[in-house]
Amino acid sequence: MPLLRALSWENFKFAQLTDIHISSEATKLNLQQSIDQINADNSVDFILITGDLTDNGDNASLEWISKELAKLNKPYYVLPGNHETTWTESGLETFKRLFGDDRFSFEHKGVFFVGFNTGPFVRMAYGHVAPQDLSWMGQEIRTKAMGKKVIVVTHYPLMEGDVDNWYQATDSIRQYSPVCMIGGHYHQNLYHRYDGIPAVLTRSNLKDKTGKAGYSEFVVSQDSLLVYEHKIGESPCQWAGFSMTRQEFDPKAKADKYPDYSINRKYDHIQELWRKDSGISIYSSPAVDGKYAYIGNNEGTVTCYRLADGKEMWTTPLGGKIVGNPAVIGNNVVMGSTDHNIYALNKRTGCLSWKVATSEAQMGSVASAKGIAYIGGSDHKMRAINARTGEVIWTYNGVEGYVVTLPLLIAGKVIFGAWDNTVYALDQKTGQLEWRWTHRKGSMHYSAAGVWPVSDGKAVYVVDPERAMTAIDLKTGQELWRTKEWQGRASKVRESLGMSKDRKRLYAKTMQDSILCYEANPVKPVEVWGCNAGFGYEHATTMLPERDGIVYSSTKDGLVIAIEGKTGRLLWEHKVGNSFINTVVPVGKGAVLMTETSGEIALLQNKQ
Repeated sequence: MPLLRALSWENFKFAQLTDIHISSEATKLNLQQSIDQINADNSVDFILITGDLTDNGDNASLEWISKELAKLNKPYYVLPGNHETTWTESGLETFKRLFGDDRFSFEHKGVFFVGFNTGPFVRMAYGHVAPQDLSWMGQEIRTKAMGKKVIVVTHYPLMEGDVDNWYQATDSIRQYSPVCMIGGHYHQNLYHRYDGIPAVLTRSNLKDKTGKAGYSEFVVSQDSLLVYEHKIGESPCQWAGFSMTRQEFDPKAKADKYPDYSINRKYDHIQELWRKDSGISIYSSPAVDGKYAYIGNNEGTVTCYRLADGKEMWTTPLGGKIVGNPAVIGNNVVMGSTDHNIYALNKRTGCLSWKVATSEAQMGSVASAKGIAYIGGSDHKMRAINARTGEVIWTYNGVEGYVVTLPLLIAGKVIFGAWDNTVYALDQKTGQLEWRWTHRKGSMHYSAAGVWPVSDGKAVYVVDPERAMTAIDLKTGQELWRTKEWQGRASKVRESLGMSKDRKRLYAKTMQDSILCYEANPVKPVEVWGCNAGFGYEHATTMLPERDGIVYSSTKDGLVIAIEGKTGRLLWEHKVGNSFINTVVPVGKGAVLMTETSGEIALLQNKQ
């Protein structure tokens, strides 16, 4: 049922700052001028700040902008954008410390405002509204917004092609009959309808084509909500408006479109042996040990599932998000957390075996060899830890960026990329630097940091956001070759890579439909096959594991893909949901275990 509406309320005005993208003195000046202009306007009651505060999502930029926003002489409410969530150095912990949370709700003169994070988180993908945030939003509105108008605030537009579960979000929001939705992201003034719900996206704080920085203002009266663009030094200009009294959509309707699962009929021999909806976002792959799987989630809970049927064996809450993949080492499950700790839990009981305290979030995945865990973190360190005792064997302090990847252990080396344009090779026993390869472009956004490096014993191979594959000499770190081409065209490989078990083939997912295979060749790039899997535009960071001659991949919109490794023949595809699937884990002949950012966990089995 729609919520009851208030009969009257006071007129008021609020401002919106969005897409500030702090990265230079010029962008800082844009913000400072906007703050001065807003402070001088006594008719502005509060400010909504709707994401992309920074360009790199780094802690230093967040600290700076927090101090500047504190100069506002009015209340303000802050959401993260994709630049804070994708390139978060702290797993959003710094953002929450500075701004209180990554979501907000408040009432102002009879109008209830609710805003929430729209992701994505750490890895490149579509935006996503976490299931726990949808639940929270509904609870906030039901318990606090009775008799009030509702306005919903996000960074991303809730539309197909922007947010993977847009339909779940709009179906949830519609029932509360909001006046409108407000967002940013596209750096221009746009009017939209999200499955019927009226919405505006507004200009960036950056300078526009006329050379003027600016922001938006909203004037609320009993009859209308009017939207204005306010450039620095100029008068505000109205460009949109909404009725505060007329219902502009059917609150009982449904989304205009839902995901298409017809591909599952084509490959009906792929069955979901079991499936769990945890209700909490999951951003890491499972760790599997024989009959059991261990999975951490976005609220810091680690659960052991029986692989055969998905039964929960134990659950242990920790203090922060689990972002990197855990690893089973001996009797322990080892993982990092955004609460600045590295944990080991007993794999049978879930009881704490040990923890190592650090100064920053630990979002790297755990690699292991001979009872030693290797993990990198946001404190710009790589550590080697005795997985039985928790003793730190060595710490390398020379990483200039933060680490989220899975280290490669080969030839006595620990090899990994970081968000500083650099791939590092350390001595596995001592942690001493052996070599480093640096991307030729200076921006951190080109870093080979999300990819898991692979090696054939002669070269190390990475793919990066410049859409290139690179071979680096394993011994020296010298660049051997680099390619952006496939059959004379742009290959568009990005951050997704894998290698065959015999180390003869490299597999890479492209940004449009295809999986490519190259020889693992330190001399030159040699094309082997390309498979058009028809998954469309794709930029999600997922690796391509191989087992029993089958290479697996997954996508930003819920698709799992299986391809014959030697020939490139497409074997099957199965759509689990419509959200980002983390790197899948093959667990047996024709079986694969997957986790999805929507909180889904499923075991797929090829029954042919």
